[in-house]
Amino acid sequence: MLPYEACNLGSINLPLFAKEGKIDWQDLGNVVDTAVDFLDNVIDMNNYPLPQIDALAKANRKIGLGVMGFADLLFLLGIPYDSEEALTLAKKLMSFINKRSKERSEAIALVRGSFPNFEISKYKGKYKALRNATTTTIAPTGSISIIANSSSGIEPLFALSFVRTILDNQKLIEVHPIFKEIAEREGFYSDELMERIANEGSINHMEDIPEKWRRIFVTAHDITPEWHIRMQATFQRNGVDNAVSKTVNFPNEATRDDIAQVFRLAYQLGCKGVTVYRDGSRQMQVLSTGKTDMPQEVDKINISPRERPSVTYGRTEKVKTGCGSLYVTINEDENGLCELFARLGKSGGCASSQMDAISRLISLAMRAGVSTEAILKHLRGIRCPSPSWSEGGIVLSCPDAIGLALENYIKWRNNSNASEQVSASLPEALNHPTKESTGESLMGACPECGGHMKHEDGCMTCIACGFSRCG
Repeated sequence: MLPYEACNLGSINLPLFAKEGKIDWQDLGNVVDTAVDFLDNVIDMNNYPLPQIDALAKANRKIGLGVMGFADLLFLLGIPYDSEEALTLAKKLMSFINKRSKERSEAIALVRGSFPNFEISKYKGKYKALRNATTTTIAPTGSISIIANSSSGIEPLFALSFVRTILDNQKLIEVHPIFKEIAEREGFYSDELMERIANEGSINHMEDIPEKWRRIFVTAHDITPEWHIRMQATFQRNGVDNAVSKTVNFPNEATRDDIAQVFRLAYQLGCKGVTVYRDGSRQMQVLSTGKTDMPQEVDKINISPRERPSVTYGRTEKVKTGCGSLYVTINEDENGLCELFARLGKSGGCASSQMDAISRLISLAMRAGVSTEAILKHLRGIRCPSPSWSEGGIVLSCPDAIGLALENYIKWRNNSNASEQVSASLPEALNHPTKESTGESLMGACPECGGHMKHEDGCMTCIACGFSRCG
């Protein structure tokens, strides 16, 4: 989209048009007409926050009609997601929606006029008139697909039975309704089987489920990255004016080369963008299977920190945070860093106790020989709902501020030619963005799931669970 344009989206719930194993194209066409009418009216009825947005939204009158529930539609039609038949359906489906939406936009324009920039657009000469510069987009549909009890966008199903993390880290097992209905009808449903599927994340190796249904009910991790990209490219090339939201899901053991191949293939096939997600790469993720949460076996090693010395030396740094000024004291002895104290202004109670606990754990790690880089990796980047701008960039939280003070201390020691040489060239991933260096607004943690918040379409939105402060 161009600067100052508005995002005006709608999504058609595809499984509602599956009738007796076929798509009701007439019913789908009628809904496309209604959706184009509705989205076009939104442009005129909306109150825009800036005059520039108002002017450009009405000059181009872009709308983004898309789809959701594509995976559910494939289940109802008995088509595996990773098949040529699914690609053929995707092409036919999106071509139909795009053509029908353009026809409706042209019909509206003949009555109410074309978008003002029509005369200088690529559509001049191709249509008699056109109401909207774009008519189609495929959005993520994270929140609305949950409300509609439908699979999101054109994504394959994450899992047939999965664990959803809600509220205060509570976990609920959910079973896909179409799979449950077929399992009950075919006689292989049981609560034990659903729990087993939730733990293992896939049914492709479960011989107690008929092979026919194992082939049809493939999920995101059953599908190879190539099929993910081929599906996205098929939708993109056959009827989507704007971009297509699509995530390529990788198992936890995926390599950099695996991910690099996806980006290259997406480029070669003409995708406008691509997203990858490696399972378990975030400490908290909204959807997970038991396999995701399975702890890795580690050797039992007894590590004891060295005794705190009687005399230490160091310095104290004041860091501004969203909770107030944080005073961080870092001390060392002849063996290196040995302790850290953090005090949050004059605050007491819970905030003070948390700072005390964090400080003690960091001090223990220092005296146990844990590398400073490892400590920084787990402090920097922690977000809270109240970030603050300080010298050198954004301070995302109090733990992040402690990490910043520790990073500054290391650099100060190196510049002062201290006896112990600790590398000041921290991993690039630890460097914080500044207002000048980042294109997005970092808005702290999501109050629902703890994920990252960002400005999206003029609103603070969680990239993990879809929570929005706009309602």
